[in-house]
Amino acid sequence: MLVAGLVVAAVFVGALTRATFGFGEAVVAMPLLALLPVSLHTAASLVGLAGLTVAVLSTASRSRQVDAAALVRLSVGTVVGIPLGLALLLYVPVGLTTVALGVFLALYALYGLLPAPAPAPAPAPGQAGLGWAYPAGVLAGALGSAYNFNGVPVVVYGTLRRWGPARFRGTLQAHFVVSGVFVVAAQALGGVWTPALPRLFGASLPAIAAATWLGHRLHRRIPAERFTRFVYMLVLVLGLLLIARVATGF
Repeated sequence: MLVAGLVVAAVFVGALTRATFGFGEAVVAMPLLALLPVSLHTAASLVGLAGLTVAVLSTASRSRQVDAAALVRLSVGTVVGIPLGLALLLYVPVGLTTVALGVFLALYALYGLLPAPAPAPAPAPGQAGLGWAYPAGVLAGALGSAYNFNGVPVVVYGTLRRWGPARFRGTLQAHFVVSGVFVVAAQALGGVWTPALPRLFGASLPAIAAATWLGHRLHRRIPAERFTRFVYMLVLVLGLLLIARVATGF
């Protein structure tokens, strides 16, 4: 019961982060779940289902602007990248995967904590930068099926595309719905789902719904820049903790 409660709490924190900022549930929930006596396969598939649920609830609850041309290219790349991530999850030793997860989290957090570069002229809408959507989608598919980090490459790509806030959140959520369906299906068909998954996901559903409701309200009230910086710092600490856990054998 204690472990199940901690799992639900980790999923709630991740879903709250996603609903508040539009991304980031996996980089928060995955390291928290990795610190619990839960298999990596269970953690990955649970966060995948939770992320898809939040995306569906978020998309259905409001009208959003979407960069349709980029979304199509991101989706194509995601389909290509998903098998690569499944191979990583299924055939690479767990210790090596955990270290890779920790290193990736630390690098991602450091990237988020770096000062923003001087603004550059915005690219022409629908033209400049579209070609980069394909490799971003491949990375999103691979990281999504392995660690549910499908949002990270898209966040970087959206920043480079100079999306405005509404289009940024809208395209992200639409991408999460499309890629989430593929990632969850691939995890199920690829043998990642475990017997513990249905019970843990069922127990987490009320927390996911509550986090989505609360996150949408926090998004309108909390200065996102301050809280986002706090989240990056937390992710950095958790990434380093995962690396230390494997190094010390704890």
